[in-house]
Amino acid sequence: MCVCVSSLPFTWSSLLRSTEAHTDATPARISPSLSGASRFHKQTACWFHVARLPVYFLSPPFPPSFTSLLFSRNLSCRRYGAGFGASCDLPGSSSMNMACIGDADPFTAAIPATKVELTVSCRNLLDRDTFSKSDPICVLYTQGIANREWREFGRTEVIDNTLNPDFVRKFILDYFFEERQNLRFDLYDLDSKSDNLSKHDFLGQAFCTLGEIVGSLGSRLEKPLIGIPGKKCGTIIVRAEELSNCRESVMLQFCGNKLDKKDFFGKSDPFLVFYRSNEDGSYTICHKTEVVKNTLDPVWQAFKIPVRALCNGDYDRSIKVEVYDWDRDGGHDFIGEFSTSYREMSRSQSQFHIYEVLNPKKKGKKKKKYLNSGTVTLLSCLVDTELSFLDYIRGGTQINFTVAIDFTASNGNPSQPTSLHYMSPYQLNDYAMALRAVGEIIQDYDSDKMFPALGFGAKLPPDGRVSHEFALNGNPQNPYCSGIEGVMEAYYQSLKSVRLYGPTHFSPVINHVARYASAVMDGSQYFILLIISDGVITDMAQTKESIVNAASLPMSIIIVGVGPAEFDEMIELDGDEERISSQGRYAERDIVQFVPFRDYIDRRGNHILSMARLAKEVLAEIPDQFLSYMRTRGIKPGPLPPPYTPCPPQAIHPLLTRRVSRI
Repeated sequence: MCVCVSSLPFTWSSLLRSTEAHTDATPARISPSLSGASRFHKQTACWFHVARLPVYFLSPPFPPSFTSLLFSRNLSCRRYGAGFGASCDLPGSSSMNMACIGDADPFTAAIPATKVELTVSCRNLLDRDTFSKSDPICVLYTQGIANREWREFGRTEVIDNTLNPDFVRKFILDYFFEERQNLRFDLYDLDSKSDNLSKHDFLGQAFCTLGEIVGSLGSRLEKPLIGIPGKKCGTIIVRAEELSNCRESVMLQFCGNKLDKKDFFGKSDPFLVFYRSNEDGSYTICHKTEVVKNTLDPVWQAFKIPVRALCNGDYDRSIKVEVYDWDRDGGHDFIGEFSTSYREMSRSQSQFHIYEVLNPKKKGKKKKKYLNSGTVTLLSCLVDTELSFLDYIRGGTQINFTVAIDFTASNGNPSQPTSLHYMSPYQLNDYAMALRAVGEIIQDYDSDKMFPALGFGAKLPPDGRVSHEFALNGNPQNPYCSGIEGVMEAYYQSLKSVRLYGPTHFSPVINHVARYASAVMDGSQYFILLIISDGVITDMAQTKESIVNAASLPMSIIIVGVGPAEFDEMIELDGDEERISSQGRYAERDIVQFVPFRDYIDRRGNHILSMARLAKEVLAEIPDQFLSYMRTRGIKPGPLPPPYTPCPPQAIHPLLTRRVSRI
């Protein structure tokens, strides 16, 4: 039955009652395919299927209750690939006529990180001027990952005649939880108009990471300035704040009309690919819809995507959308394209927005009367501002890091160079590299820098009993080590005292961390367990049960596989393809990330680059896993500490050096 608004008696309430009646038996869905006869009316209307009830809408706005029914009723979001925006699956919808996104080419693109704004202040700087005080400027440097070179990022303004500057000009940087972003702040007393810093008096410097700043209480870091022997150079205070436009996400839904027919024996199988424009004029893919099979009038499922992924925070930046006809062999046929912007789409919240799909090759043929290759209509654009990972960190949530290392005999004799535990005087082994790569980043979010370090699969002195949960420092009552260096030292000492044995049991160390996590479920703490192992898990059933139990706790598990072995069991635990289950119970959420270290080793022997690649991969999912726990528990960030009060306003030097850079 089709209900046409223009010809039959109709009320929104009757429609909602009808859809609710249907959804009791069949969950609400938006049908991914429509009849070939269903076309856009010249008044710009669109067909919907709501729980098997086709309804013809002339124009929005829809009542809030109906919008809620379409886009909020029993929606579950899943990510397509690494870095794509979430796409909404509607329970009960048939997939018979829809190809999985995995059937098409796997596009890979990382969603850009959020941006943070750094504000710099200093106290008690050195006085380099004879008849007045210093005229300070702050210069920020960032360090490259591969070559470790320092590059100037930007400069503040110069503030005249003060030893306690509160700089007005900010530094805006991309923030990546999974990367170690080294920063250096240099202070100078400007004595002339020269841009050459060597012409000015050096006042001191400070080194830190961006994670160290945002991980400090209230995202405020205070450090002493160093660099002048025998002198107290004062202190630097750096505050980080996430830019507000980085926190928005948007739910979009599109449908097509009269798209070009590309298949010889059928219609087309269309899908959309979204690109954001870059400052150099190039484009980066940021989302791809699912494929709707055998139709020229597709309705794609609604999808949610961070605004940063669409436009990098620039609402007027061009967004290019390409329309393709999916082919099984991967040679997808180009139908056409159109351009828009986030600002333009956000204005469409109260009305449909129609885009002409144009094929430049067809448009260029003057002999052919070419109008377009169909149209794509933006059906809905719902903007939402979400709480971010940094909101919780600024609110005081602590990240607790625990490491568990495999001491089974399959690693080989540690005294032999072939062993995965071999302690070379020239370079770190894979265990040490994985530990340092992950630990050096996570430690920035732990205030006391005390980390439990565990081992499993070894015979312990003095009686030779086998243990699958022992303290690397030899103190089971206090397994904490001071900083990552303390963990490294405890690891090396354990290799000298224990005997590698077996088997490989993961569940005891998972249960160890879970006991602590279960005692603090109010959002004030989050636990991350790093397991480093070389081979086959021998307590797979118990490990699955432990993970299913831990999935309801404030906890994530990182597994790094080292050595040449196959890691089929560890891949299964990752749960990306299929949610892990035990005895009929499914994990509440995905909390495991597995990577084989060998996939990230730099072939030229650059171990710093290898560790950076590994850390980026294993830590990339942590913020999402962290937020999934907080959201499912309805936990809000803690209150921010009292704001920092700067000194009274100071005179700004008329000399303003180069403008701050942005990345």
